[in-house]
Amino acid sequence: MQHTFEVHGMTCGHCEKAVTQAIHHLDAQATVQIDRAHNQVSVSSEQTIDVPAIAAAIREEGYEVKA
Repeated sequence: MQHTFEVHGMTCGHCEKAVTQAIHHLDAQATVQIDRAHNQVSVSSEQTIDVPAIAAAIREEGYEVKA
């Protein structure tokens, strides 16, 4: 499965790392691709993607998310 989130507030590599770690905390095997220029975070996983949980985890890191 794959889902793309619109994430605002990421400005640097540290931001990308924080978002990636938040997602990996929920699904360690997920593939995370981040495009800061377009405010997009794509998550691919063999498991079912829990969109609300991932969005909440990203919000907890301090970023605005539209799922």
